[in-house]
Amino acid sequence: MDWYLDGRDPATIAQLRREIAGYLGRHAEPGADLPSAELAVSELLTNVGRHAPGPAWVHIDWSGRRPVLDVHDLGPGFELDPRLPENLMQSSGGRGLHIVSNVAEWLSVEAKRAGGSKVSAELPVERRAQHDHDPPRGRSDALPAPEEAHADGSFGKESFLRALVVQLAAAVEAHDGPDAAERAVAQVGADVGGRMEDEYRRARGIVGELSVEQIADLYVRLKAAIDGDFYVVDASPERIVLGNRRCPFGEVVKRAPGLCRMTSSVFGGIASRNTGGASVVLEERIAVGDPECRVVVWLTGARRGEWTGAHEYGTAA
Repeated sequence: MDWYLDGRDPATIAQLRREIAGYLGRHAEPGADLPSAELAVSELLTNVGRHAPGPAWVHIDWSGRRPVLDVHDLGPGFELDPRLPENLMQSSGGRGLHIVSNVAEWLSVEAKRAGGSKVSAELPVERRAQHDHDPPRGRSDALPAPEEAHADGSFGKESFLRALVVQLAAAVEAHDGPDAAERAVAQVGADVGGRMEDEYRRARGIVGELSVEQIADLYVRLKAAIDGDFYVVDASPERIVLGNRRCPFGEVVKRAPGLCRMTSSVFGGIASRNTGGASVVLEERIAVGDPECRVVVWLTGARRGEWTGAHEYGTAA
């Protein structure tokens, strides 16, 4: 699950804090240490507003026993020092990370290549075994954005279609919750990816499985068709690594980072159908403030389950 956060707005930070607390409460096991988890969330979100006011992105991965919270910001960056400041009354920071390090299962800080930080913490609650039924959360401002308008007040086809995809995803999320929106985006990605694979095969007379080189070529071509700028970093029998300099959704993807699920679904489905399984890891994303995307597609299914947050695809994907 992904959220965009404006760290300059205290009301938005407070709203997201309540939303995440509600999400944890709805899905945690009875008797879970929710106060400690909520305290960690509160401190990390408050830390954004205090030290990195500006755009930030929050992600929760609950694919394991406990949820992992990631907070990306574009602030000045910092190093993890979980010790208390020597003078608590005069210090302007440090108390929050000390608190988080004591209530979270673990805490880490990574510097982002373009500046800013990624703070990750495993929250001390476990999920009960049931399907998610999350209520909707507030929608972002409607698109297309005003700055995309032409001088005569009209909008071009590209901005309209991009807005259409984003707003449809937002409408599904508002009605059925964020998990439903992510499933819908993943399904669309799988369907479109499969159709484009069929045409790639037809144009080249390919009958059997695509080779690793052909899979990588197909990835780049299908993303270029929608104005992405993907390129191959590495292609081997074990994995395909791709970079991307430009998101097809433009800057608006930062307001809807869940759309990245379409990329993992397209890539994972194609790789799975041709190699017997795939794990897709979105190591870096323009959607969360990274300068480029970096996508690793592990092939053949042999490395399944080795990466937290990976999207896994079997032969039926």
